[in-house]
Amino acid sequence: MSVPHALLALLSEGPKYGLQLRLEFEAGTGEVWPLNVGQVYTTLQRLERDGYVESDDTDVEGPQRGFRITPRGEQELATWLRTPADLSIPPRDELVIKILMAIRLPAVDVHDVIQAHRRQLVELMQQWTRLKEDEAGLDLAFALVVDAEIYRIDSAIRWLDAAGGRIKRSDVEPGGFTPARPAPRARSRRVGVA
Repeated sequence: MSVPHALLALLSEGPKYGLQLRLEFEAGTGEVWPLNVGQVYTTLQRLERDGYVESDDTDVEGPQRGFRITPRGEQELATWLRTPADLSIPPRDELVIKILMAIRLPAVDVHDVIQAHRRQLVELMQQWTRLKEDEAGLDLAFALVVDAEIYRIDSAIRWLDAAGGRIKRSDVEPGGFTPARPAPRARSRRVGVA
């Protein structure tokens, strides 16, 4: 998540104070991602240093110091909004790492690990789905976050199912790792998209 760019977006609406930015950030993201007011001020200081925002009075610190976006900040925001996220490198996903490590450990049944995570994800998906059922009462930002979480969790469940099937078809014995062949070094680099 790019907090600096989110703050630039909020400042593009007009000048604001740090506490106001924190409150508007949380409201604008469906109150799913809390933001520490100290993080807001630290981020604003970096944005000001980089010429993306200006403050009303450099002698005043804290909640009475107002900030506004600069033309350079407007340009940075426009570039960020239109630049696709770099998905060519897989993120360090804790769930994926757990499964990869579980297949290596002799005392661990990877299928049990997969099922434990799958059960937890299904329960979590049910919680988000219940929130979605009350969609009429949701504000747009929160409704979009709910949709994103449902799709993200569904994707993780599908991956666990695929991983379980692939592991069953491979040379991996329950509780042990038998690599068929070493992974080529090229796979650790960016994936080329044609």
